[in-house]
This record gives sequence, C-alpha cells and structure tokens, in this order.
Amino acid sequence: MGKRKSAKSPSSTKVPGKSLIRLANRIRDLRIKKGYQSHEIFAYEHGFNRSQWGRYERGEDLRFSSLERVAAAFDMTLEEFFSEGFD
Repeated sequence: MGKRKSAKSPSSTKVPGKSLIRLANRIRDLRIKKGYQSHEIFAYEHGFNRSQWGRYERGEDLRFSSLERVAAAFDMTLEEFFSEGFD
C-alpha cells in the first residue's frame, strides 16, 4: 500500500502570528524613525540581505541571532528594543 500524504494543518501554514506582526511593525517603525523610507537601502547600509530584511518587516519568522543583529542595527540592546514602543 502507498503512503497517504496528510493535509497540512492550519497551524503549519506560513501566516504570521500576532507576535510576529508586532515584531515586524516595530522593526519597520524603527527603520522609518531612523529616516529610511526604503527597507532596501536600510538593509544594504547595515549589512543585511535586502530580501531577508523585507521578510523581517512582513512578519516572517526569524532566528534569535538575527533579532540580535536587527537590534544592533538600531544601536539598541534587546532590552531596549522590546521596552520602547513595542505596541
């Protein structure tokens, strides 16, 4: 007998959760406050892959080490990143 492929459960889709959306909004807001209208220029000037930075701002999952780099790009510690204006 052949193996049946199971359907993907709703939890396995790539829809960002509320926390990731909040994180994406925080990243985008900080970039704009730094005076960058373009995420591509910000990413380039701070050593990030431009398409990867776009994924951060869309709320796609990111690794902890990437989050540390994001905070550093804004000259912030993680504590500052999460304590100031994380709405």
